[in-house]
Amino acid sequence: MPSLEEHLETLKADLLCDPIRISAYHDLPFALFCYDPHKEFHFRKQIRLMAIDIEQNHYRRVIFISLGELLWHVIKNTEGIDAVAGDELQRGFEASQQTIYSLLSDEDFMPLHRVILQRIKDLNPGKDIIFMVRAGALAPALYRGSSLLDRLHGNTMIPVVLFYGGTLEGSTDIRFMNMEHRAHMGIYNYRVKIYGGN
Repeated sequence: MPSLEEHLETLKADLLCDPIRISAYHDLPFALFCYDPHKEFHFRKQIRLMAIDIEQNHYRRVIFISLGELLWHVIKNTEGIDAVAGDELQRGFEASQQTIYSLLSDEDFMPLHRVILQRIKDLNPGKDIIFMVRAGALAPALYRGSSLLDRLHGNTMIPVVLFYGGTLEGSTDIRFMNMEHRAHMGIYNYRVKIYGGN
C-alpha cells in the first residue's frame, strides 16, 4: 500500500503535467486528497513541504485557503460570534449548526463559494494552484465538501485540491473525519479524482 508521501508525489506529478492530470474534465480542475485525520499535524507539514518544492523547483505558486479561517470570517461578518454562541445556548447545537449552514450557503448572507471566488479572482490558471485545507473545521455537518466543489464548478479554472480528512470507503465514498454516520454524505463527486485514502 502506498505511503502518504507516495500519494503526495503522485498528486504533485499530476499537478505539474501540462495539461494537468487531476481531472478528466477541462472545466473541473479539482481533486480531493483524503488523509487520516489522526495524522493532521504530520500531514500539514508534508503538504507545506510539497508546496515549497512546487514553488522553488517548478515555478508554480501554491495558495493555501483555510476553510477554518473562512468559516470564522463568515460568522464574524454576518451574525457575529456572540449571536451564534447565544443561538446554540438557547436552541441547542443542531439548530446552531443549521444557522451556520445558512450563513455559508444562503445568498442573503456570505456563501462560502462566493467568498472563495472573490479571493481567487485575480489568480492565474497557468501559474497558480490552490490547496484548500482545514476542511475539518466544517465538522460535523456545517457544510459539505461536495457542495463547495459543485458551486465552484464552472466558475474558476484555477486548479484546486481539497485536502479532506477521512477514510476512503471502497472507491466511491469518504467517511468525513472518520466520524460515525458520516459515510455516504456526498463528498464524492464522480468527476473528481481522489488521491490518498489510506
